[in-house]
Amino acid sequence: MEHFFIVTNDGKDKGQKVTDQVIRILEGLGKKCTRCLKDENKRIILSSIPKEFDCAVVIGGDGTLIEAARALHGRNIPILGINMGALGYLAEVEVGHIEEAVASLISGKYEVEDRMMLEGRLGKSFRDVSLNDIVVARSANLRLIHFRLYVNGELLNSYEADGVIISTPTGSTAYNLSAGGPIVEPTAEMIVITPICSHALNTSSIVLSAEDELVIEIGEGKHNKTEEALIAFDGTDAIKMVTGEKVIIRRSGAAAKIIKLNKISFLETLRRKMKGK
Repeated sequence: MEHFFIVTNDGKDKGQKVTDQVIRILEGLGKKCTRCLKDENKRIILSSIPKEFDCAVVIGGDGTLIEAARALHGRNIPILGINMGALGYLAEVEVGHIEEAVASLISGKYEVEDRMMLEGRLGKSFRDVSLNDIVVARSANLRLIHFRLYVNGELLNSYEADGVIISTPTGSTAYNLSAGGPIVEPTAEMIVITPICSHALNTSSIVLSAEDELVIEIGEGKHNKTEEALIAFDGTDAIKMVTGEKVIIRRSGAAAKIIKLNKISFLETLRRKMKGK
């Protein structure tokens, strides 16, 4: 690895102290570093990402790493996360171990985990991807939304609920877990469907094959009124949907490449997370 793309959460690395440290260490080893440029909303400027580089180093937390994974989707670039938030599942390197982490990275002492991503298409022109989840939920009003869920062209169920979470294994410990969904080993390949506050007796999650295609169609409101809902990819940029509109969700053709340096298992991380430590 010779060229590194450095992505920083400015709110967590105030003054860029950790970022400067990472760049100083890498450049001291003769490596090239390119800092990520952000817009006025602190989001990655996609046009500023280098055409060619070997690795992305993300300084912040899981949220920052997810943003980077989405920005780099399809480029087959491995991502190393340096954690500056709470205990994370993705950003595994702690600030006090940066030098050891860089040494392991440069010497090739690491593994790369492929993390399944989802792709959603809305209409003929809109397409986006997610590493954690795609969520369809009610808009600002307090009414439940009615939606139909199809799997491979066949109606699975109709719901009246606050919404539905379509989660990857990586995202199973995020919103899916808060909504009562199952925890899935993150390198598994499957799709988890979890309704949000369903107005029904059966509100269980459903686990599908990673190769299944899902369609969520927004139904009619009471008295055949047009219903409104919102769809969000990894919690960003909610887009309005109305009665009759559909989103098609399937496994993305490209996975996120997450660098693993330590031998801490997912189960150990999960145990520590559940204890709040």
